[in-house]
Parts: sequence; structure tokens; C-alpha cells
Amino acid sequence: MATGKQVVCASCGFKTNPPGSVRCASCGAKLDEGGPKSKRPARQEDPGRRYQQEGISVQWLFIAFAVQGVLTAALVFGLPMVVSLLDFEGQNGMLMCIPVWFLGGMLVGMISPGRTFIEPAVAALLVAIPSTFLLIQSQTVRSMPLFLYVIFAGIGILLTLIGAYIGERIQLGPPPKTAE
Repeated sequence: MATGKQVVCASCGFKTNPPGSVRCASCGAKLDEGGPKSKRPARQEDPGRRYQQEGISVQWLFIAFAVQGVLTAALVFGLPMVVSLLDFEGQNGMLMCIPVWFLGGMLVGMISPGRTFIEPAVAALLVAIPSTFLLIQSQTVRSMPLFLYVIFAGIGILLTLIGAYIGERIQLGPPPKTAE
């Protein structure tokens, strides 16, 4: 690594990485040993790994849990308390949770540095357990069997993973063009 100058990321072009950095502060890509004028920039080393996550960040897991928890509490449980016309009990609550978790995953994917797909999905799982339990307990008229709650929660978690991936793609921009 260059010791005196800022390091430019070959993957996203971020110019203010501190000297000695191993990863880009913006996109999380590994920084090249030779800097931007290296013979093999990071984007040509392995383009297939551009969108792959390399580890789990506990910090972003907690942030994703907070985002998913606040969005679920506000939109699924809090909004019906303020607007009496909305009634998200039972089945309607689960149908509302799915897009809320998708948007939460997309939001975390867009704001997190690096590639974080797993953290929003794990956070959605942790939020889905009490949310599903509360929605089962609150069902009066719009009731459905327990296994459907589990299926809806699973669909919500999968859509959270898709939302996080879409958020990461939005953050990273289009894939680099290959020289042919």
C-alpha cells in the first residue's frame, strides 16, 4: 500500500481511502497492492466475486435489526393505532410485513458499506419471530392456520434477502464493462 497518499479504489473509484487500508471505505472491495496504476486492478481480478459477501458484520447485523424492528413496529403495529381505518391483524399483518421487510433489507443494502446481504435477512428472521407471535395472538376475524404464518414469515425473509441484494446493486452501480 502507498504510505503517503490516499488510495483510490479500482472497483468503485472512491478516492479518499486512508493510506494502509485493506478494504475500500465506500464499497468494501479489497484494495490493490499497487494502487490505481497497478497492472491488475481489482475489478479485473475476479468479476464474479464483485457481489459476493465475504463475512458477517455484527455491527451491521445490529443496525439491520434496529431498522427492521423500527419499520415493523411503526408500520405494522403503530400505524393502525394512529389511523383507525387500518387493521393489520392476523393475515393482513403478515401481508403488510412482507413488503416492510423487503424495503428494510433494501434500505440496509443501500446504506451499508461493502457487501451485506446476510445481515438484513438474519435481522428479518429475528424480527419475524415476535412479529408473527404477536399477529397470531391478535387475530380475531381474519384468522389463518399457523403453518401459513410460518410460510409468510419465510417469504418475508427471502424477500428481505432479495431487497438487500437490490440495495447493494444500487449502491455499487452497474457492473464494470469488460474489455473485449
